[in-house]
Amino acid sequence: MRKDVTHFKCDIEDGIAVVALDRPDRKNPLTFESYAELRDWFRDLHYDDEVKAVVFASNGGNFSSGGDVHDIIGPLTKMSMKELLTFTRMTGDLVKAMVNCGKPIIAAVDGVCAGAGAIISMASDLRVATPEAKTAFLFNRVGLAGCDMGACAILPRIIGQGRAAELLYLGRAMTGEEGHAWGYFNRLVSADYLMGEAMKLARRIADGPGFANMMTKTMLAQEWCMSIEQAIEAEAQAQAICMQGQDFHRAYHAFVAKEKPVFEGD
Repeated sequence: MRKDVTHFKCDIEDGIAVVALDRPDRKNPLTFESYAELRDWFRDLHYDDEVKAVVFASNGGNFSSGGDVHDIIGPLTKMSMKELLTFTRMTGDLVKAMVNCGKPIIAAVDGVCAGAGAIISMASDLRVATPEAKTAFLFNRVGLAGCDMGACAILPRIIGQGRAAELLYLGRAMTGEEGHAWGYFNRLVSADYLMGEAMKLARRIADGPGFANMMTKTMLAQEWCMSIEQAIEAEAQAQAICMQGQDFHRAYHAFVAKEKPVFEGD
């Protein structure tokens, strides 16, 4: 996969990729270029066996302020319907790429996490935040619908229909404490411990059975639209595939030997 990215930060070490938007002076807004490059990077990630987990980090005390007012919002007001649809499909493709990348993603959220930035945190698998985090799906406040980049499908599944409706209709910020109480954030820690906690989760995931984790992520996404009967059958097939893997055998032999299994992702 491409590691020579231009429009965001990316560091890969020992199975963990740490990515972050890199305009801290502007609270890390997204541009047309960073949207597209993130989309392509997450698409390529599906085929990269080197990376086992991803941390999407804050930078300079903020996660992301969303689409850049000057670089994105202004130009959008001058586009045709066809051009606008091309843009909104491209932003949605970023969420699809995150959901389908096969690697668990942990968002480490500090400070401003708004608009498309909030969507990126929502599309992650796990979220760690500081009490200072302010997550706002603020599309309503700029005259747009709250149904952006999958928000009306994904957010209610995380925090419930009523709470999601409140955030999407009002565009108000969800505090770190609210997000933790509502189940949006898995952990709430001080800023000094934010990356440490996110990396600790990533390390545990990266040291786990990589193929099985990919299968778990796949099933979490695919079972949204399945009946219980379909889901049980799909999981039976997924688990049978995993039972053919070497990590399953490694775990068994380690248990018999009273040792900790060392997984290799196959």
